Amino acid sequence: MFTERTSVGLDVHARSVAAAAIDGVTGELFQTKLTPSYEHVESWLVGLPGSVAVAYEAGPTGFGLYRHLTAAGIRCEVLAPSKLQKPAGDRVKTDAKDAIHLAKLLRLDEITTVSIPTPDQEAARNLVRAREDCRADLMRARHRLSKLLLRHGIVYYGGQAWTGKHDIWLRHEALPQLTAPATRLTFDNDYEAVLAVKARRNRLDAAIEEMAADSEFTPVVRRLGCLRGVSTLTGFGLAVEIGDWHRFTGNSIGTFVGLTPTEHSSGESKNRGSITKTGNGHARRLLVEAAWHHRARYLVGKALRDRWDLAPAQARVRGDEGNRRLHQRWVKFIDRRKTHNVANVAIARELAGWCWSLAVMD
Repeated sequence: MFTERTSVGLDVHARSVAAAAIDGVTGELFQTKLTPSYEHVESWLVGLPGSVAVAYEAGPTGFGLYRHLTAAGIRCEVLAPSKLQKPAGDRVKTDAKDAIHLAKLLRLDEITTVSIPTPDQEAARNLVRAREDCRADLMRARHRLSKLLLRHGIVYYGGQAWTGKHDIWLRHEALPQLTAPATRLTFDNDYEAVLAVKARRNRLDAAIEEMAADSEFTPVVRRLGCLRGVSTLTGFGLAVEIGDWHRFTGNSIGTFVGLTPTEHSSGESKNRGSITKTGNGHARRLLVEAAWHHRARYLVGKALRDRWDLAPAQARVRGDEGNRRLHQRWVKFIDRRKTHNVANVAIARELAGWCWSLAVMD
């Protein structure tokens, strides 16, 4: 319940902050334009009548303002933009109107806040996302090199690409077939880019492995590792992206990662479409990739056993139960001739629930 006298809405941007405050006693509206300096925002808030509560939308500016105001003793809420109530007929959008709207929603307590990570959790999340960006850079670098060779009719048939054998083929067989000096220079540039990005990815992998072995996320990562497809990198990524697993249930975790189908039903008609793709896209990608591992026949290999050895007995039992259940779901989808991509998303949605059950096991 809202208890402060003045409610404040801030529309925060990189170079400006539109502020609006509503005095709950007199009904007076205060509006101003502030710089993004935390001290400037705090000094304006201190001059408002009575106790103050502040709200602003989560965005690219991060949580620095929230931490600064909280440390100064001012209640601050960071709101989920997708959950804000907005009038359907309002077609005028300005920073000032957005700030007033946030102040009104805060006073009515019609807000949905986001989970605020600690500085250490945010740092770990940045590391995981840097590794994800590096993976995408490596894929693009490899595509540029392979398509350069394809344009000259050079194709590798010796097995799986980007292995040690493929690397030898690139240097000793593919390169000599490029006769033009400019083309050879292009090959050297693209090949060097592949090696550089791969080395950067390996350094990030080593850093994540080290952090996953000794950090606040270690118990969760080890329990999540009892599921197939959830290696240390995937488990650590899910742990830092989800953060506080206890704010969800086995059903709501799928909604948070955007794996539930869209629906538009009215009266007797029911229409369901593709998944919502809302919420945390990084966690959704990890779950979808991990779900493919449950399609193959369930066998407990060395990699899975090594991860089981690090987890408690209860987590191992729960993980084995989940692995069997998810594989059986795959078998049923295959028997029904379900489209593989559609089936995999359904498996990923259920996998999110199994991950939740392991994460909150403590």
